[in-house]
Amino acid sequence: MTAPLDLLDLDELLSDEERDIREVVRRVADDRVRPHVAGWYERGEVPVRDLAVEFGKLGLLGMHLTGYGCAGASAVSYGLACMELEAADSGVRSLVSVQGSLAMYAIWRFGTEEQKQRWLPGMATGELIGCFGLTEPDHGSDPAHMATRARRDGDDWVLDGGKLWITNAPAADVAVIWARTDEGVTGFAVPTSTPGFSAREIKQKMSLRASSTGEIVLDGVRLGDDARLTEARGLKAPLSCLTEARFGIVWGALGAARECLHTAIDYATSREQFGRPLAGFQLTQAKLADMALELQKGYLLAMHLGRRHDAVGLRPEQVSAGKLNNVREALAIARQCRTILGANGISGEYPVMRHANNLESVLTYEGTSEIHQLVLGQKLTGIDAFGG
Repeated sequence: MTAPLDLLDLDELLSDEERDIREVVRRVADDRVRPHVAGWYERGEVPVRDLAVEFGKLGLLGMHLTGYGCAGASAVSYGLACMELEAADSGVRSLVSVQGSLAMYAIWRFGTEEQKQRWLPGMATGELIGCFGLTEPDHGSDPAHMATRARRDGDDWVLDGGKLWITNAPAADVAVIWARTDEGVTGFAVPTSTPGFSAREIKQKMSLRASSTGEIVLDGVRLGDDARLTEARGLKAPLSCLTEARFGIVWGALGAARECLHTAIDYATSREQFGRPLAGFQLTQAKLADMALELQKGYLLAMHLGRRHDAVGLRPEQVSAGKLNNVREALAIARQCRTILGANGISGEYPVMRHANNLESVLTYEGTSEIHQLVLGQKLTGIDAFGG
């Protein structure tokens, strides 16, 4: 058998260092995640702090940032790490993405030197957990109309409002909270021990069950001005953080798709029906060929974006193109692989249905497919169709 990504010898696109990083992350996923993740998913829990410390030891948290204990790795290396983590589980990759590309990146990019020194070294080691509070109960895809407010009270700020579907929130030590002020949207690094801050674990999820997700309530949270992210001005600041995190999803979704396709190939070559392996039927081979093709196309897209990110940076619409295509195709691959496994496809013994369920959330969070279509449409036509 040929592994799906070996058809076009895509491994040759990587440097020796990039392959080494990939192998290290793959080993930690094999050792620390795969033996347990089916149980975590079934129970709806995940050992966030234990995993964060393990990932911190390998330099995976904020690995693409520089200074403050961060590894300063390339965008492609970070993408490969996301791919290997999500091959184990999307929720585990989300832990790393939210920690590094949202919470840490926001402080690293927009915070003061004091804020960076206070939070980033501990977040890089996994001793401190961060979350990113932008999405609200009534304002998901439309953060410009967020209801959370921050008002001046003397030298302090007082925050009131709520955030929903916030990864890592129940375990977080610091929450990057975005709020409307008289001066526009402003970010705050909020210690979660601050009076008036509370985070409730969201239960009964059918997707991303091996991920800690919470609802944040801000009830008169009083902060000094030293909590304000002074370089964050307007809605472009949190949206730039989302662009940073979406890049990891471009790669991560491929990991989930690859794991499903590997599982389907192994199953189809060993399972016999009507006197021959499932893989010996033309319809099965057609499914496998089409899925392998889409997986490789997605990998080439991710690689192009990664190399461009390292060379000159990426524009938001380029990241939107990557997330739109790769998550959409990864979900289609997971669903198709489920059909090859038949009834066994819904069993927790195999990772396929878990990945398919997770990818339903990945399709939605950090910009729905429709939002990314509108981003591309606006770039193509010059017309803003949001809300139209």
